[in-house]
Amino acid sequence: MKEYKTNSYEETVALGERIAKKLPQGAVIAFLGGLGMGKTAFTTGLVKGLSINADVSSPTFTICNEYLGEKNSLYHFDMYRVDGWDDLYSTGFFDFLNTDSYIAVEWSENIYGALPDDALIVEIEKTDENSRLFKIYKKSEVG
Repeated sequence: MKEYKTNSYEETVALGERIAKKLPQGAVIAFLGGLGMGKTAFTTGLVKGLSINADVSSPTFTICNEYLGEKNSLYHFDMYRVDGWDDLYSTGFFDFLNTDSYIAVEWSENIYGALPDDALIVEIEKTDENSRLFKIYKKSEVG
């Protein structure tokens, strides 16, 4: 497990960008953390780090936002309202697993059992108004 602390939106975006440059093709990034923790800011950095030119927004109302670049694509899911396997199947999540597309999942605790073992877990803790502690590890590391 690696830990990182950020003290602003810009630092969170920069962390996401650095992490993106180390990801294997088709990685699944799963966020654990409540409202206002920086999940969308981190995803903004992922998109930048994957050289995708797109404006990132929370997928709260769309369930999935897609960001398509020349070489990479990222599918940004919000699983907040997902309740059970039927709901999960209806999101299209499984259609993108095992492809070259990257997947970022907000509210991944709602689908934790469906995440692949090699998913990168990004656990976010608010340490004060602007600061966040990011604990990043593979799902397989926690058993």
